[in-house]
Order: sequence, then C-alpha cells, then structure tokens
Amino acid sequence: MMTTITQERFRHVLGHVPTEVAVVAGATDSGPAGLAIGTFMSVSLDPPLAGFLVAKTSTSWPRVEPLGRFAVSVLGEDHIETSRRFASSGGDKFAGVPWRPSGLGQPVLDESLAWFDCTTADITDAGDHKLVLGHVHDMWVQSQGRPLIFCHGTYQRLGSR
Repeated sequence: MMTTITQERFRHVLGHVPTEVAVVAGATDSGPAGLAIGTFMSVSLDPPLAGFLVAKTSTSWPRVEPLGRFAVSVLGEDHIETSRRFASSGGDKFAGVPWRPSGLGQPVLDESLAWFDCTTADITDAGDHKLVLGHVHDMWVQSQGRPLIFCHGTYQRLGSR
C-alpha cells in the first residue's frame, strides 16, 4: 500500500537529515551577492564537480546565476549569525562580514572552514529547486574547526572528536 507524501510530511521527515550550512556568493556589478544553502555536495572527482540546490523562489540566486561563476564558503559551528544573515531576504548581507575575492574574483568569507571557487557547469530544474553544478577551479580548508549543521529545524553542533 502506497502512502501519500504531502509536502508537510516530506519536510518533517527530511528535517531529521542533518545538512551542512554554506554560503554561495558572486561578485556582481552592484556589489557582492550571496545566499545560504544546506545542500552542498561533492559530485565528481574527474572532473572535479560540486553541487547545491537553490529554491526557484530565491531572490539572491538570480543576481549570482548570470555571472557563470560563484564561490561556496562552508560555515563553522560558531557562525550561526552569518548563516541567518545569508538566509534572510534583502539587505546588505555582506555588511560587517569580512571576505576576500577568490582567484576567480568571487567573495569568499574569511570565517569559512573551507571554500570552493567554481564556474557554472550546469543548471537543471529539480521540482521547486534548481540543481547547480560547479566546476571546481580552486579550494581551501582550515586544519581545525567543525562545520555548522542544521537538523530538526535548528542549528546543531557535532560531538567532540
């Protein structure tokens, strides 16, 4: 017997799956633009591809998408306020957030645990989202720190190592 999968039930069950928190950003003519995502993933080693999902209702992604390049900054467990800032709509999300340009000129947050400098490889419709694949041109990781995790509708911390 098949069960009915409502949006509410789907969201509830998936809310039990932890996701990392990252910021996707691009350098537009009017300044940096960015958004928080919770779906950043490794896609391919050869060629090096990474991906993320973005809601079609996003008001920030349409500013980054036409650039054909973006940087992804993976946030650490102490960066909840940064995540909230980039998850909000409108305003200058970069005000007071230290960042530097990547090799491709895209904004990389100074506080990130890791970052990826990408050009857009493909964008595919995925229901009410878009699946964005990026060709990774450069990347970096801190030697210490734990990622910011979102699960059960709130931010979580990983246990000790």
